[in-house]
Amino acid sequence: MRAGAGWALAMVALLPGQALLSERALAQAQQTDQELKALIPDAALADPAAWARDTPAAHESEPDIAGLTDFAADLPPLPDLPQISIPWPDSADLAPVEPLSPDPDIGAAEDAVKQANSALDQAVPPTGRDGAQIANAVVEHVGAQVLLAFPPDATLPEREAIVARFAGLSSLKALDKADDSLAQLSRRAREDNDLIQQVLRLYGYYDSEVVQSLVGLGDQIGQAKATDANAKSSDGEKVVVRFDIQPGPRYQLASIALGDIAQSGDAAALRTSFALAVGDPINSDRIVEERGHLVEALGHRGFAFAKVGEPALQIDHDQRNGALSLPVTTGGTYRFGAVTSLLPAYLNSRHLQRIARFRPGQMYDKLLLDDFRKAVLATGLVSSVNVTTRPVAEPVAGQPGTVAVDVALTKAPRRTIAGLIGFSSGEGVRLEASWENRNFFPPEGALKVRGVAGSREQLAGVTFRRSNFLARDQVLTADFYAQTKRTDAYDARTVSFLAGIEKQTTLIFQKPWVYSGGVEILATSELAATAAPGSPRTTYFIGALPLRMGYDGSNDLLDPERGFRVALRVSPEVSVQSGTKSTYAKVQFDASGYLPAGKRLVLAARTRLGTIQGTALDNIAPSRRFYAGGGASVRGFGYQAVGPKDVNGDPIGGRSLSEFSLEARVQTGLMGGAVSIVPFVDAGTVGTSSAPTLSGLRIGAGVGLRYKTTFGPIRFDLGTPLNRRQGDSRIGVYISLGQAF
Repeated sequence: MRAGAGWALAMVALLPGQALLSERALAQAQQTDQELKALIPDAALADPAAWARDTPAAHESEPDIAGLTDFAADLPPLPDLPQISIPWPDSADLAPVEPLSPDPDIGAAEDAVKQANSALDQAVPPTGRDGAQIANAVVEHVGAQVLLAFPPDATLPEREAIVARFAGLSSLKALDKADDSLAQLSRRAREDNDLIQQVLRLYGYYDSEVVQSLVGLGDQIGQAKATDANAKSSDGEKVVVRFDIQPGPRYQLASIALGDIAQSGDAAALRTSFALAVGDPINSDRIVEERGHLVEALGHRGFAFAKVGEPALQIDHDQRNGALSLPVTTGGTYRFGAVTSLLPAYLNSRHLQRIARFRPGQMYDKLLLDDFRKAVLATGLVSSVNVTTRPVAEPVAGQPGTVAVDVALTKAPRRTIAGLIGFSSGEGVRLEASWENRNFFPPEGALKVRGVAGSREQLAGVTFRRSNFLARDQVLTADFYAQTKRTDAYDARTVSFLAGIEKQTTLIFQKPWVYSGGVEILATSELAATAAPGSPRTTYFIGALPLRMGYDGSNDLLDPERGFRVALRVSPEVSVQSGTKSTYAKVQFDASGYLPAGKRLVLAARTRLGTIQGTALDNIAPSRRFYAGGGASVRGFGYQAVGPKDVNGDPIGGRSLSEFSLEARVQTGLMGGAVSIVPFVDAGTVGTSSAPTLSGLRIGAGVGLRYKTTFGPIRFDLGTPLNRRQGDSRIGVYISLGQAF
């Protein structure tokens, strides 16, 4: 076999001008080669030399070579073959080939054309180029690079909502100021195409068709094919993506399943709270909204442990409707049990029960439970509160069960050190500091020590306050202070004690109705500015019963923007001085209103009227009379500078008061909208008679600056009197916290 194989190879070498093997022959040869390899023993592969020495042929004698030679000599000679002469390629006369140098612009241009064509085909499908745009479409502009086109006769009441929702999520709109290539534009267009389909499905349009195209490309198509598609060009800014939308039919609800609501004892009311019915258009937002209403209704109607799962919507495209399923487990109704404090030494259970607006035996209401949680936080004594309910009696035979309310508290810092600084014309600088422990006498028994150091006032006082006294948001206050105060109208040295009960409104819980009532006892030694030099001071012993009732319909305690407020204060008083006893009633009415006149403008107005009935002016201590002028009254004039004056120009006060204010609060947009400009006009007068009057009305005008903070606006007002009298300052400056009214 080895000799035959060698001969075949030799024959191939002798025929260089012919084809060596056809494809079929090559395949057969490869198959034969594999078969031959399969015949080779493994020993030959492992050690060929040892295997050859151990074969039978290796032990035989050498063959007779001479006999083979004689056999070859007896063969007939081969016939003569024709002579074929082919010139060798080196001797052929061929023209020399000169290599071409490559042009780099050609390769770059070819690549650019391919990329531009690919980007263009993606951004503008053939249907978009061939006039698939809706004729006479209603076109909505969304940003600088997006148009949404709707059929003119389509009934699509949610069009504005669809456009707004798409605009809030659109990639093209969010990045419309970027200098994008066509490839980037096409990618965002595909994303927005999918987004439109998703938004339409939210509103029940499951068979909508959206076709996208480019607007404004024009002659740039040919230019784009010769430009690098990834290069940034100003031409991209002229291209707008248009989506033509055929919403198709709107799917409707075919069925609504609401768990075990039908088996509950309040099925009709609960079903009414879920305001979707069979036949209504499918709207995912409405479904989520009504699920929330159902959750609220379950919690409001006593189902303390109800569970509401996520809604499932099964769409039937053949019938063009959907089946809505909302898993609901009502769990039965419950009544409130006892409130238990888990920190009784700090805030005991009885006090927490007083804060709660529900009582044991009352039907469970989650809204009342949420209100209770907020009220405990509003005490300022806890940094966190966790209110949990646990069943203590299960519902039986249609009768409600009972839940206990456990309150876990985390203490907050109880002590506060505070300071306040203010300035106004006529009053000068006023510094106030205080120290307070809000739970010095648990529960919620606060002790406060305060002091005032000003250019015209000094005060030292101590206050006890019991919050949530006997009832929710009711405060018991006892205040004792000693004060000296010097104004242009009088010089007073006063010791006072005041105790009362007040229905309180706070920044967290602004209440519509508030009231207060109490008793005030004071002794004051005063010297009127009208007194002759060297005159002795007059001591007044005064007892009063101050009462106040107010209604607050505004939207904010410190910075109202809409609504109104009214309040009436009545204080019957008895005054004894130098053996003379006088009785009178001091009445004051306040009203203010707030009207928004645009997104950045609020108009505010105020009126204050006052009267003192029952005695002559001379029998009333100078510090208890009416005065006007200053930052909280008629701005532009000094403190107490409006009203009757003596021959020396000093105010004497009066028995009646009339004040009016009008201002425009204009938000500037500076510093994130925190800064506002406030032009204002104030007017007021004080009369010696008891009836309010407009005689001697003084008018001040100016402009203010407000800086809004988390604790209220900081106020800076600059005013001037429009009808000033001799001795009045030309400019009034006022700085304080909160609006003027």
